[in-house]
Amino acid sequence: MSHKKKKSEFHFARVWIPDPEEVWKSAELLKDYKPGDKVLLLHLEEGKDLEYHLDPKTKELPHLRNPDILVGENDLTALSYLHEPAVLHNLRVRFIDSKLIYTYCGIVLVAINPYEQLPIYGEDIINAYSGQNMGDMDPHIFAVAEEAYKQMARDERNQSIIVSGESGAGKTVSAKYAMRYFATVSGSASEANVEEKVLASNPIMESIGNAKTTRNDNSSRFGKYIEIGFDKRYRIIGANMRTYLLEKSRVVFQAEEERNYHIFYQLCASAKLPEFKMLRLGNADNFNYTKQGGSPVIEGVDDAKEMAHTRQACTLLGISESHQMGIFRILAGILHLGNVGFTSRDADSCTIPPKHEPLCIFCDLMGVDYEEMCHWLCHRKLATATETYIKPISKLQATNARDALAKHIYAKLFNWIVDNVNQALHSAVKQHSFIGVLDIYGFETFEINSFEQFCINYANEKLQQQFNMHVFKLEQEEYMKEQIPWTLIDFYDNQPCINLIESKLGILDLLDEECKMPKGTDDTWAQKLYNTHLNKCALFEKPRLSNKAFIIQHFADKVEYQCEGFLEKNKDTVFEEQIKVLKSSKFKMLPELFQDDEKAISPTSATSSGRTPLTRTPAKPTKGRPGQMAKEHKKTVGHQFRNSLHLLMETLNATTPHYVRCIKPNDFKFPFTFDEKRAVQQLRACGVLETIRISAAGFPSRWTYQEFFSRYRVLMKQKDVLSDRKQTCKNVLEKLILDKDKYQFGKTKIFFRAGQVAYLEKLRADKLRAACIRIQKTIRGWLLRKKYLRMRKAAITVQRYVRGYQARCYAKFLRRTKAATIVQKYWRMYVVRRRYKIRRAATIVLQSYLRGFLARNRYRKILREHKAVIIQKRVRGWLARTHYKRSMHAIIYLQCCFRRMMAKRELKKLKIEARSVERYKKLHIGMENKIMQLQRKVDEQNKDYKCLVEKLTNLEGIYNSETEKLRSDLERLQLSEEEAKVATGRVLSLQEEIAKLRKDLEQTRSEKKCIEEHADRYKQETEQLVSNLKEENTLLKQEKEALNHRIVQQAKEMTETMEKKLVEETKQLELDLNDERLRYQNLLNEFSRLEERYDDLKEEMTLMVHVPKPGHKRTDSTHSSNESEYIFSSEIAEMEDIPSRTEEPSEKKVPLDMSLFLKLQKRVTELEQEKQVMQDELDRKEEQVLRSKAKEEERPQIRGAELEYESLKRQELESENKKLKNELNELRKALSEKSAPEVTAPGAPAYRVLMEQLTSVSEELDVRKEEVLILRSQLVSQKEAIQPKNTMTDSTILLEDVQKMKDKGEIAQAYIGLKETNRLLESQLQSQKRSHENEAEALRGEIQSLKEENNRQQQLLAQNLQLPPEARIEASLQHEITRLTNENLDLMEQLEKQDKTVRKLKKQLKVFAKKIGELEVGQMENISPGQIIDEPIRPVNIPRKEKDFQGMLEYKKEDEQKLVKNLILELKPRGVAVNLIPGLPAYILFMCVRHADYLNDDQKVRSLLTSTINSIKKVLKKRGDDFETVSFWLSNTCRFLHCLKQYSGEEGFMKHNTSRQNEHCLTNFDLAEYRQVLSDLAIQIYQQLVRVLENILQPMIVSGMLEHETIQGVSGVKPTGLRKRTSSIADEGTYTLDSILRQLNSFHSVMCQHGMDPELIKQVVKQMFYIIGAITLNNLLLRKDMCSWSKGMQIRYNVSQLEEWLRDKNLMNSGAKETLEPLIQAAQLLQVKKKTDDDAEAICSMCNALTTAQIVKVLNLYTPVNEFEERVSVSFIRTIQMRLRDRKDSPQLLMDAKHIFPVTFPFNPSSLALETIQIPASLGLGFISRV
Repeated sequence: MSHKKKKSEFHFARVWIPDPEEVWKSAELLKDYKPGDKVLLLHLEEGKDLEYHLDPKTKELPHLRNPDILVGENDLTALSYLHEPAVLHNLRVRFIDSKLIYTYCGIVLVAINPYEQLPIYGEDIINAYSGQNMGDMDPHIFAVAEEAYKQMARDERNQSIIVSGESGAGKTVSAKYAMRYFATVSGSASEANVEEKVLASNPIMESIGNAKTTRNDNSSRFGKYIEIGFDKRYRIIGANMRTYLLEKSRVVFQAEEERNYHIFYQLCASAKLPEFKMLRLGNADNFNYTKQGGSPVIEGVDDAKEMAHTRQACTLLGISESHQMGIFRILAGILHLGNVGFTSRDADSCTIPPKHEPLCIFCDLMGVDYEEMCHWLCHRKLATATETYIKPISKLQATNARDALAKHIYAKLFNWIVDNVNQALHSAVKQHSFIGVLDIYGFETFEINSFEQFCINYANEKLQQQFNMHVFKLEQEEYMKEQIPWTLIDFYDNQPCINLIESKLGILDLLDEECKMPKGTDDTWAQKLYNTHLNKCALFEKPRLSNKAFIIQHFADKVEYQCEGFLEKNKDTVFEEQIKVLKSSKFKMLPELFQDDEKAISPTSATSSGRTPLTRTPAKPTKGRPGQMAKEHKKTVGHQFRNSLHLLMETLNATTPHYVRCIKPNDFKFPFTFDEKRAVQQLRACGVLETIRISAAGFPSRWTYQEFFSRYRVLMKQKDVLSDRKQTCKNVLEKLILDKDKYQFGKTKIFFRAGQVAYLEKLRADKLRAACIRIQKTIRGWLLRKKYLRMRKAAITVQRYVRGYQARCYAKFLRRTKAATIVQKYWRMYVVRRRYKIRRAATIVLQSYLRGFLARNRYRKILREHKAVIIQKRVRGWLARTHYKRSMHAIIYLQCCFRRMMAKRELKKLKIEARSVERYKKLHIGMENKIMQLQRKVDEQNKDYKCLVEKLTNLEGIYNSETEKLRSDLERLQLSEEEAKVATGRVLSLQEEIAKLRKDLEQTRSEKKCIEEHADRYKQETEQLVSNLKEENTLLKQEKEALNHRIVQQAKEMTETMEKKLVEETKQLELDLNDERLRYQNLLNEFSRLEERYDDLKEEMTLMVHVPKPGHKRTDSTHSSNESEYIFSSEIAEMEDIPSRTEEPSEKKVPLDMSLFLKLQKRVTELEQEKQVMQDELDRKEEQVLRSKAKEEERPQIRGAELEYESLKRQELESENKKLKNELNELRKALSEKSAPEVTAPGAPAYRVLMEQLTSVSEELDVRKEEVLILRSQLVSQKEAIQPKNTMTDSTILLEDVQKMKDKGEIAQAYIGLKETNRLLESQLQSQKRSHENEAEALRGEIQSLKEENNRQQQLLAQNLQLPPEARIEASLQHEITRLTNENLDLMEQLEKQDKTVRKLKKQLKVFAKKIGELEVGQMENISPGQIIDEPIRPVNIPRKEKDFQGMLEYKKEDEQKLVKNLILELKPRGVAVNLIPGLPAYILFMCVRHADYLNDDQKVRSLLTSTINSIKKVLKKRGDDFETVSFWLSNTCRFLHCLKQYSGEEGFMKHNTSRQNEHCLTNFDLAEYRQVLSDLAIQIYQQLVRVLENILQPMIVSGMLEHETIQGVSGVKPTGLRKRTSSIADEGTYTLDSILRQLNSFHSVMCQHGMDPELIKQVVKQMFYIIGAITLNNLLLRKDMCSWSKGMQIRYNVSQLEEWLRDKNLMNSGAKETLEPLIQAAQLLQVKKKTDDDAEAICSMCNALTTAQIVKVLNLYTPVNEFEERVSVSFIRTIQMRLRDRKDSPQLLMDAKHIFPVTFPFNPSSLALETIQIPASLGLGFISRV
């Protein structure tokens, strides 16, 4: 109890102590350690207390344990305490708890065999790791392979991957996956698919080189080094394989529970095949060489199927069937040779039974003589200095010789197969670089170790030395790079052990020397070893109880080797006579195997290496003396192995190595079971712990300054934080760690000694814990304060209510007291007031009588005075009027007299003037000229009148013809009226028949009365029966109601089920349609890829013939892996562009492309029709009934309207027809006048001139018509304004008019004219004033803008003066460029405005012209010819009317290439998108197609459409990686497709058209097939657009969505190891979420500028968001460091920003948000609670968009960033798996980021009128004309 209390109060250090069972156990100190203590009090995790005694000699303390937050790291070097227990525990936690088999240990990848198939090697995982840095993703063999591939491309240096480990650890599988990665990522450089051949070599080598052992079912019994060659573009061109130390002894001997090589069992399993009958094979138990292990079958492996795979691989590698059968014959011969038995004749000789069947079969298969082979199997030839003689051998020697021969044959066959595989993988192209994969045996130690284990451990000593030197070198480079003082690190150097083995008088040297001795034995060799090395070399020991063994201290462990068999295995003796017999074989392949015996290679070389590494054997055998060949034959296995190992080390030293260490977790092949003892043993053997020791000796923990600042910001005070992060970190560290030897400051990193990071983590955790306590304290105080305030508030409330009650009672008392007082007051007031009122009333009565008397007297006086005043007024007025009348009469009389006198005088003067001639002449001056002018005007008007009369006569003729037609129509109507009269006659006859029927009806009524009487009688009789039946009827009604109720319910159920079925079927049909559409689009993609591949191959062929290939440096492996997907090509485009190349077969591919497209189109249309079958069948009958009723009701009403419409339409057509006939006649006359037929032929110069004249004349005629209409309108207006006057015929009348003008009329007209002139001048003055004010305002605006520009220029100038000269020049240039672009944009806007105003004015002119024509038609009927002539006509300006276009563009056939070139090939999308209407190229192309359709020229239509499609493909192939280009042509292709639909004439596409647009429909051709071709082209462009989007977004997504901290300070950086993010490439700048949003804005704005359909934009946005979600989730699933609570918050915030972007763009209904649902759920999964069963249930219901594998992966990867978070327990993960086991979802871990949703192009008609489209001059299309 006391211990628990202490634990809860104090936190002591945790340590590791040794344990015999678990190797290391975790414990916690119960008491602080003090120097001098000999015993530590520990508390184990099991709950026990322990006293741990320290070693009195060393006094070493136990290893400290790392903080829990550092456990489970991706890199072991990230651990603060680097030692064996920490490494072992970290691997165990990752392997058992997180199910992670890969872990980094510095530069080494540790791979633990899970003994279970894991879904982490698919192509989606390869794509996820491709192009990534090694430290960015979780550890994986693919990360190592990508690092090697990237360094090869970047550093131009060969690479090697060294895979090592003991048998069963997974070396072969790791090497296989590395090669698969290279094959998938790089691709091959030729058609031969070299990567498939490289992968196909694995089944062959596994079948002949792998076998089942007690530790591994597929153990490699040889070492191999595969060099994968690459060209300059880093694509696989070939491979080469080297093999080492094949285990030949396995051919003749297998231990218990082991097997021979797989190929033997595959042959036996396939023995029943017809082609194998000649081999005479059977069950594997029948052969001595395959039954010794007693385990011929491997569980879960079908040898017959494996044989088929082996044969398939041989075929793929070019090994012919004959050679394959030869291989199988030799292998079968080896099996039969093993069954050959010997009988002893005596002790020194033996024989073979006669006609021995196994030997007969062997000789038949090998094609050798039976007797000769039988003889040499039992005898041998001995050669002395003088003679040779034949000696028989004993049975044991014969058996050993037989086994040696079998081993030798198998080794030679192994070599031959390896050579053939290398030949198949060899490439003629020069190899630029290579990556080598070394799959070699790890350190081995068994109970009995022999020559094989000695060679294996020798090789591992060499590899370990190379590994140590490389690690040491990397450490030194890191220190030098960071400018850290280099201190020599002491590490284990195994050079003494290597010297013991390979130096002069070393073990191998003594072994070779003993083999040369005639009587050398293993015992003598052992004695030589003891004499030479015992007590002289510390690494060599002798066992105590044996004289035939020796012990060597290797780097991993001590190994005891048994000397027995060393000499024999080193010699590997084979009788030469047996080899000669085989060489003389009739079977051609067998002698080929032994050709190497004649070369400079030992026949026993296969035992070690299969073939001599790194050397090329000559094609012809070298000639030499027999003695020389004998010497060559004496090369021992040890000597060869040493040489090949030296060559291998030279190769590895010349490359950059990458290390993979495979660990076998247990010996029983149990999945995810970890045996600590076996793991530690292998970790020591493979050098991982040595790497840890080297790292721990220096500064193992390394942090960048920014990472250190981010992690340990909590340990700094605000005053410590400086702008310089480096100086801030230095200041803080000096305060936190006082011992300066514990850390060093580099250029970019801080280096820490072991344990310092754990100390800093402890400080950080303590600081956070103190902060948490303070937060808890504050929150608890706040909660208690809240509680106190609530209680206080409640008490105050109670007090308030009590005091309120008391106050109310007191107030009530006061109110009553006050009320009583008021009652008394009012009563007293009432009494006094009543008395006062009585007195007041009496006083008022008296006053009223007195005042009335006085007022009456005053009134009488005033009345008398008023009457007197009236009398005076009347009298005075009469006197004044009489006086005025008298004076007025006198004045008028005087005026009359004076005026009479003045008039008489004036009359006399006028009579005198009238009689004089001079006056008359003055009046008539100028009148004659005016008369002449008027006469001329009259003549001109007469001429015009005659012309107009002629025109009127023509119009009258036309009118008469029309009236005649109307009369004929009237006659037809009269005939129909007569028919109606006949019908009325028939009606009368029918009425007579009705009268007759009425009479019959009366008769029937009488009869009815009689029948009714009988019925009444019958009714009375039946009433009784009815009364009886009523009761039964009621019962039946009840039953009927019940049945009806049941029927209604059943009907409802049936309808519901039918509706459900219908909905389900429609959904299924929609899914099938989407699947079919996706399949179809994938076929299109594959087709385009094959087209592109074909074009690339043709280009490569031409380049190979003419131009050498340029070099290429790889920047990203994704480029090479998907290179074929990012290039868009077309064979049709190439055929159209280069028609002269008739020899190329691409010309024949045009009809094939069309047929493929049409077939796919038919399939899609069939599916769409099947989808609507159910609904069509349900709705068809109802629609037919409704239509029939509507037709019957509307038929009489519509008939009259149709007749009127048809008559009007007929009149219009007749008038148009007459016009066309007249023009045609004129054209025929003009053509008939030409004599020569070649002159009038189309295309002739005269014909062109005539056509031009005809068009000009027609235009002039239109203009004249318009002028006539305008003149008529002017005449009518003047006629209405001026009243008709009589014509002037006499001079006297003119004189009278002149005289009249002299008086009042002339003056009035002059006054009116003056007023009008004043008004005109005033209006002009006002208009000038307005224009002046507008100009002044414009000038003020310009002045203001110039001032702003001046200020800005001054600011820029001031900024530029502060810059250096180079930057100043760049800034000025940049400023000038922006200014020019702004001016250019302003001018473009002005041009657009002017174009719009011109179009608007033209439309207004058209409208006015139409109105004038209508007025002229209505007013000309009321004007007589005489009136028109008499009118004075003013001169009028006659405007020219614009031609009415038909929305077509005409071009010449020879200009088609120029049209395509200017409009498609050389068009720049940016200028078109900014300046012109969206989709302008599509409209122009369609208008050209319309004109070709109008001309009925099918060749022109076909040529134009084909050229258009091919040119678009060519543009996209050339600039297919430019988003603007692809978006522009996708938009225009869709618009072109919509135009073809909109104007196709089909009713479904004409619903939204105007009448004018319907007139523009195509008339001659049905372009439905080309619509399908364009739809397919649009699909391909869309897929290319998606690929361009993906290429642009992919580098941003992971950085912006995962790595960048959008919410600063939420997620802290954990300690990382050697593999940091910048381990592979330099930092190129990080992307943020804002970068992604800016890019999305850019994409959206570009698509909107190009006028892309809104539905298509939604689909593109949906695809973009799917890519973002898929890549983010895939990286999250592959990165353990990203699976934390804080990262989930970051992801959810980032997703909310993306959703906000969708809202801003009104794209929430595009389905893009739903594509992010898996990512959202993964982020929620990181944040939810993960402890109880309720949490598991919530997770299962919440994560419905994630698969089971993804949920489990996220839970396994969940990593706490702080100590306050908890890991997910294994039991909780198992609970989740149990709950999700019934869920049926994909087992795939990653989302398919390459998936493209099927695209659709909904019909989107355009409201733009084709005739209003203007062609800008900037397009360079002046050769086409509007029609």
